[in-house]
Amino acid sequence: MTAACGSAASGASGPVTVFAAASLTDVFGALPKSDVRPTFDFAGSQALVTQIQQGAPADVFASADQKSMQKLVDAGLVEAPKVFARNALEIAVAPGNPKHVSGLADLARRDIVVVLADSSVPAGNYAHQALATAGVTVHPKSLELDVKSTLAKVTSGEADAAIVYATDVKAAGAKASGVEIPTAQNVIATYPIAVVKATRHHAAAQAFVDAVRSSSGQRALADRGFLSAA
Repeated sequence: MTAACGSAASGASGPVTVFAAASLTDVFGALPKSDVRPTFDFAGSQALVTQIQQGAPADVFASADQKSMQKLVDAGLVEAPKVFARNALEIAVAPGNPKHVSGLADLARRDIVVVLADSSVPAGNYAHQALATAGVTVHPKSLELDVKSTLAKVTSGEADAAIVYATDVKAAGAKASGVEIPTAQNVIATYPIAVVKATRHHAAAQAFVDAVRSSSGQRALADRGFLSAA
């Protein structure tokens, strides 16, 4: 997916620092570096917003929710954001699903250790909404500050189940199995991306944003389980 990082048509080149939601680690981290040379900082969207507000040298911000991006829009710190992907929630369980988790209701069982992302994190907020819709009360063992840390509790064996994104379960490969959440209970995450106004590399930053939204960028996202932006 060379087009995602280099844009010969625009003539843009040089370094660009991309602050991106942790759930984008696998897809953004796999992009080949060419004319535009991205450096990535992956973390919970809420943490990245705070860093940008405090003047961290980011050129591009890609969020896992509209709420986090809107904080930067309201503060006048980013250019007009564009939605580039969506994502569904899924329950991550140990390989083979040994605890026989079949849905959100099972996460209330006393014999299942559950970990969630903190409600300040997009994935945690989405999970809270899904559980509320399903009428399920969960007492998580811990609340993590990004979705990758949440998934890691399951892949390491510290938890039996976690609510993460479908793309995270896919990226885990053989280290985890996924239990689908019905559409009526699911919450679809929306991912916006924007150029940070304080960037000193505007052309390269815009080229990265354009390429992520290009046909090749969209194919790479789809290959890793993301839903289309539309």
